[in-house]
Amino acid sequence: MKTRLYKPTDLMVVVKLFYENVHHVCVNDYTLEQLDAWAPLEPDLYRWKASLNKNHTLVVEEDDEIIGFGDMGETGYIDRLYVRKDCLHKGVATLILNQLEKYAKTKGIVFMNTAASITAKPFFEKHGFVVLNEQVVERKGVRLKRYLMEKKL
Repeated sequence: MKTRLYKPTDLMVVVKLFYENVHHVCVNDYTLEQLDAWAPLEPDLYRWKASLNKNHTLVVEEDDEIIGFGDMGETGYIDRLYVRKDCLHKGVATLILNQLEKYAKTKGIVFMNTAASITAKPFFEKHGFVVLNEQVVERKGVRLKRYLMEKKL
């Protein structure tokens, strides 16, 4: 496994990985309607492109294929952290999180935070994040539960 910076040519692979992760990994915690609202089959590629290019975005490759990605804004907010469904529990997400944490420290960021899904909450807790509060957000008229979490660096 190797980590590298995201390139614009990675966009379609990253978006597909996101869709497949949400629809397969989170299926026990959210309804189909919620999954479709969160990760629609036809995403807003302009928004994805702008966000991934603006943030510090990393991808993990194995055998020249992207198997995970994560991104963090300049305030320490982890916007996304997703692993290909067949590569879960192999340390990919931990690798990305550790790299994002190193980056945050070089930028003088003292807190990392995220809005974790029900599914991702245990992963973040395992890595030292604490729940600040439970949130309900609306995506395309559908309500989704998530947790605002934070870690002091």
